[in-house]
Amino acid sequence: MSDTTIAYDGLPNPQRRWAVLAVALGLVMAVLDGAIANVALPTIARSVHVTPNESVSIINAYQIAVIVLLLPCASLGEIYGYKRSFLIGVAVFTVASLGCAMSTTLDQLTLARVLQGCGAAGQMSVSGALVRFAYPRAMLGRGLSINALVVAGSTAAAPSIASAILAVAHWEWLFAINVPLGLLCLVVAMRTLPQTPLSSIRFDVISAVLCGLTFGLGITGILGLTHGHHLLRASVELVVGLVAGVLLVRRQLSRREPLLPIDLLRIPLFRLSIMTSVFSFAAQMLAFVSLPFFVQDTLGRSEVMTGLLMTPWPLLVMMAAPISGRLSDRYPAGLLGGIGLAVYAIGLGLTALLSSHVSDAGLCWRLAICGAGFGLFQSPNNRAILGSAPRSRSGGANGMLGMARLTGQTLGATLAALVFALYPANQMTVALGIACLLAIIGTGLSLLRLRAPDPTRAATRA
Repeated sequence: MSDTTIAYDGLPNPQRRWAVLAVALGLVMAVLDGAIANVALPTIARSVHVTPNESVSIINAYQIAVIVLLLPCASLGEIYGYKRSFLIGVAVFTVASLGCAMSTTLDQLTLARVLQGCGAAGQMSVSGALVRFAYPRAMLGRGLSINALVVAGSTAAAPSIASAILAVAHWEWLFAINVPLGLLCLVVAMRTLPQTPLSSIRFDVISAVLCGLTFGLGITGILGLTHGHHLLRASVELVVGLVAGVLLVRRQLSRREPLLPIDLLRIPLFRLSIMTSVFSFAAQMLAFVSLPFFVQDTLGRSEVMTGLLMTPWPLLVMMAAPISGRLSDRYPAGLLGGIGLAVYAIGLGLTALLSSHVSDAGLCWRLAICGAGFGLFQSPNNRAILGSAPRSRSGGANGMLGMARLTGQTLGATLAALVFALYPANQMTVALGIACLLAIIGTGLSLLRLRAPDPTRAATRA
């Protein structure tokens, strides 16, 4: 299994399987560490002697680092190669995980988490692009469905894995376990990932700085306003972020291959798919934030039981993603995504109408509908985003795919906080009602894609 320069349509087997395994291992580590620390936060806070409020920086440091660096890392991947970017990302993530495990203070752990986020951005920004080069065009949907399966499975397994590790070891092992996984990922990736064509453009440092200011200050400002802490500082951060965003967009309009891929947004299928993704993930985050409060405060279930009751959602995503991935190689993303989001909206609507006397089974089958609809939508949508962009712009397309997910999740979390503040008596009903509306809008946007040219289908037919 040697390095392969793509001069044909995809990698041969078994190299393709090993290459996808390497990408999957990287995604598992990045996604798990984005969620696994949530479960252990109280334990970590007690260990490093900080308040629960202060310990939140452990979570935010990782998420903000990923958001700020996702697009710059995607651009670097196009310039220096997706394989190189992935390897550096995994290496940084592995070293940072060891740093997290060895931390004894909040400051040390937060800095290590920032470095972890840098590594995660490096590998996540090019994972979809690597899958695109590993798989033949006619099989791209099933390749991307593996990514969706890995993300959903890691998300679902995070609470259980965290609980299992904490039951037999200290919290440091939540991060130390990444070291052998990271080394294994590096060995497999070096031997099997494809060498991809390089872009001739130079890295735009000014755009990268503006991108960091836009998303970093914008998101921290939104979080500050939402939680009502340091309102003046949060307002200044938000204003500076908006100004940086305007300057960023103006700068990108004049560039041939912009860091913020505005050029790709001119492609109707790409633009509609990005918008659909934002609405779908905003709806998902609204549900994920509001449901645990309903299950624990209204239904009176324990934290462990809450995790079990919410498992049908990611479990059905895992089951539906491979099926929809194969279907997306034969049917338009607009049709599959529209059907999936319609089912998703029905599940959210049925969940919004729940009473305080609902049984566990009654909650589970409604969440299963949500997961099945979301799983049917996700793989075809990812295929449309990556497949509608030119191959030379796969890094930018993959960066925008990640940004759409993170933007939607941030929007959903912000809306959930506003709902909690304005409707404390029936917050779950209102939050899921809004989520249902967002899914309906996403359905409409997805169906509009049936009128947009689909270069992936044209390439497959050719």
